Amino acid sequence: MKQALLVIDVQNDYFPGGKMILSHPEAALAAVKRLEADFQAKHLPIIYIQHIKHQEDADFFEEGTIGAQLHPDLHVTDESIIIEKHFPNSFQETRLATVLQELAIDQLVICGMMTQMCIDSTTRASFERGYQPILIQDATATKALTINGESVSASHVQTAFIAALTNFASVQNSIEFIH
Repeated sequence: MKQALLVIDVQNDYFPGGKMILSHPEAALAAVKRLEADFQAKHLPIIYIQHIKHQEDADFFEEGTIGAQLHPDLHVTDESIIIEKHFPNSFQETRLATVLQELAIDQLVICGMMTQMCIDSTTRASFERGYQPILIQDATATKALTINGESVSASHVQTAFIAALTNFASVQNSIEFIH
């Protein structure tokens, strides 16, 4: 079974100094980097998803800004596969499905940011498309949310969404996956 690593939205705006700072994005990035090294050593494809917003004064990921750029600690090269997206689901109106077909990918290993939005949407879509996704929980990050005046901590958001995604993916941590 041929795997590909899908690195979703690991972009500067999610880190300190950005427009949409997540809870512990550095820890998630460290796990993503472990996965990158593993996939590089196995000569398996890594696909980077980059969310771009084309409207001026976007809340974050505004086209042409440093915040929208992929994080500089990722191992992105001139040969890297980078797919731009505009919706939470990495398949929606992108070339991801075509790229996966061209690479003959059977299974997606998913990591990145934000757990409750793009990770959730893409993991579910991967399952629906038959990619038997593996979600690497420590290589994801989220933020606290508020609804109806009630605040939900980032830790609780992370736990709830990862728990729900066990219905659509095999959930592992990076060390467990690599070994």
